Amino acid sequence: MEQNSLIPKIEKVEERKRELETLMQDPAVLKSSDRLAEVTREYKKCKEITEKGEKYKSLINTIEEDRKILEASDDNELKEMAKEELESAEKSVESIEKEITVMLIPTDPKDEKNAIMEIRAGTGGEEAALFAGDLFRLYSKFIELKGWSKEILSSNPTELGGFKEVIFSVKGHGAYGELKYESGVHRVQRVPATETSGRIHTSAASVVVLPEAEEVDIEIKQNELRIDVYRSSGPGGQSVNTTDSAVRITHVPTGLVVTCQDEKSQHKNKAKALKVLRARLYDIKRKEEEKKLADSRRSMIGSGDRSVKIRTYNFPQGRVTDHRINLTLYRLQEILDGDLDELISNLKIAEQGEKLKEV
Repeated sequence: MEQNSLIPKIEKVEERKRELETLMQDPAVLKSSDRLAEVTREYKKCKEITEKGEKYKSLINTIEEDRKILEASDDNELKEMAKEELESAEKSVESIEKEITVMLIPTDPKDEKNAIMEIRAGTGGEEAALFAGDLFRLYSKFIELKGWSKEILSSNPTELGGFKEVIFSVKGHGAYGELKYESGVHRVQRVPATETSGRIHTSAASVVVLPEAEEVDIEIKQNELRIDVYRSSGPGGQSVNTTDSAVRITHVPTGLVVTCQDEKSQHKNKAKALKVLRARLYDIKRKEEEKKLADSRRSMIGSGDRSVKIRTYNFPQGRVTDHRINLTLYRLQEILDGDLDELISNLKIAEQGEKLKEV
């Protein structure tokens, strides 16, 4: 990037900072704690960029002045001083230029939202269901380590302790921004507990991570919903409730179907099902908007193509490989115990590199 190409970008941020200062005094903004927090966060980021920008512009001026001295002055001592100062300024400006460029990468406001996660057993029968259960425990431990909280919205457990499907919400600032990298197909290679011959099997489970949608994000019209109630069942199909508490909601325009039977209360099951439906509809809307903005050209590191195999957990070798960034870690047990930080931080760096190309 040429040095002066950053100046207009910095000036644009300075202009936005002044707008935000005015907004922070607006009575309508002050009345809304959520809006005020949003404006304050953006102001803080703009302030950091403009402060770096002032240093950057000062260095640019120093470089220009020193070059003029080297070209026009006859004073050898002055030229020597200008030369030393120029070398130092050029090194500093290169470093601060990189810092500002990274800071200018737009952040996704959805990253700060709560998340809804869906884990489904794929190929591999009962072993795949057990692996889905392992993934659920992995994320449960990660959520606990982060100090967040989770709530199961819907589950379909198996008799051996696995899950055909489990859907749960994750509450915590920035939960979606951390967990979004987990969307995709996860593969496991190990000797299954159900295998007697000791052969290594390969099974899979899919993970979908959605930003939790508020009512202001997506409107659901009651006349577009078909709601059915029935008796809930447990592993093996046996009835676990004597009342029609399980709920199935069909969104007629899209054909999306959400079921929930975990609660004994029909009202609670309906509320949970609507939460999942709202998140799925929001995801469809988001993808349509991204397509219009030609974001399809962007790397899938962050958004997660759900049909793509993203990670392999190899038990015999004790390794985990993330195929998107070709990273292999021989820390299988620690990762299964919820230590995802190293994987996620490397995925963030890779995504940042992709976005840098677009800035």
